[in-house]
Amino acid sequence: MLILKNCKIKIIKNGPYVVTGNVPLEEDIILYKGQENKYAKGQTLPQAEEYALCRCGKSKNMPFCDGSHSKVQFDGTEKASKEPYLNQAELIEGPDLALTDAAELCAFARFCHKAHGDVWNMTEESDNSKNREEAIRAACDCPAGRLVVWDKQTREAIEPAYTPSIVILQDTDRQCSGPIWVRGGIPIESSDGSIYEIRNRVTLCRCGESTNKPFCDASHVTTKFSDKKIEHF
Repeated sequence: MLILKNCKIKIIKNGPYVVTGNVPLEEDIILYKGQENKYAKGQTLPQAEEYALCRCGKSKNMPFCDGSHSKVQFDGTEKASKEPYLNQAELIEGPDLALTDAAELCAFARFCHKAHGDVWNMTEESDNSKNREEAIRAACDCPAGRLVVWDKQTREAIEPAYTPSIVILQDTDRQCSGPIWVRGGIPIESSDGSIYEIRNRVTLCRCGESTNKPFCDASHVTTKFSDKKIEHF
């Protein structure tokens, strides 16, 4: 996992996410095709060395902050645990693979359910080569990092090789705008100055409604959050 120098996301108290270090910004769309979800490229977004992303869900210039958090008196209190991921996760063991699952981090991207089965059952039956392959793919496609699959022989996590980048997710199947997908080990600094555990993939709330701020808890699905500029719906 490559960590860029001076690359960081700083959470402003009751304000935006300030991103520094020339982190690439893009949009991906979650598409549901047949019995499978997949990622597709979305619209091109402006690039900059530093930028501020909306956290309150009210900006008229999504995904960027326009100061609306002040007008709506946004309460961005961070309530997420700062315990390491493995301390929060349940362990599911199979013959060849193990799966760790921190359910509180779920962003409801639905990649854990494949045509071949769900990631939990496939892990438990991972002595089958097809189950092993699909369980790895399902866990690695989880943008929130809720699910991590482990090789039981090497005791190493099996992770996609991401370079530091930020992706704005859109969910056409659920007709809503999804969270901010942070990839490649970008440090996230709390508004109190502490650093959350550095991970390969996490999702940050941008609808303003998560009860697990700064992380997404799938509230964007129940509230039908939309950034209103998306032409894909």
